[in-house]
Amino acid sequence: MGANEQPVVLQRHRVTVGEYYRMAEAGILAPDARVELVEGEVIDMAPMKSAHAWALNQLAAKLHEAARGRAVVTCQTPLTLGTHSEPEPDLMLVRNRPEGYATQHPGPADVLLLIEVADSSLEYDRQVKMPLYARHGIAEAWIVDLANRQVRFFRRPAGEAYADITATETPGSTAVGALPGLTVDLSGLFG
Repeated sequence: MGANEQPVVLQRHRVTVGEYYRMAEAGILAPDARVELVEGEVIDMAPMKSAHAWALNQLAAKLHEAARGRAVVTCQTPLTLGTHSEPEPDLMLVRNRPEGYATQHPGPADVLLLIEVADSSLEYDRQVKMPLYARHGIAEAWIVDLANRQVRFFRRPAGEAYADITATETPGSTAVGALPGLTVDLSGLFG
């Protein structure tokens, strides 16, 4: 680049949640496409490997058992985060609402706990999704790191990060901060 040349800066068009749904309705996104909207970009989701599916199913069962009607467990359903993001976390524990979620996806105020299971997506989950969740005030998020056989806990969002980040390689019963008395037994999660 010459001394007088300026770098080219391209303006990206950020897709809104409404545009995202219109793209799907118009057939631009295939009905079976594994995609999610993050910060206005349509992101391909990795295919789910066996270990991911197994951990997801175990966690869902453990959450259902622990919640016992105190909250709703969702599995890979959209979470509306503002105008430009609608990721699909692996699991969420959301507030019971009298009207349910048939007409509107959960938003940040509904989320009691959010869990991402990471095999090939660990860095993406840590560098992109956790800051997104923190920015929108998700109080507690976990990453189940299959490759390193540990659970990472993200609590107390502060801007684009979490003020309290811990990890364990020997998970046992873990309390969910938003529901006093609710613990999730994570033992045996890694086989």
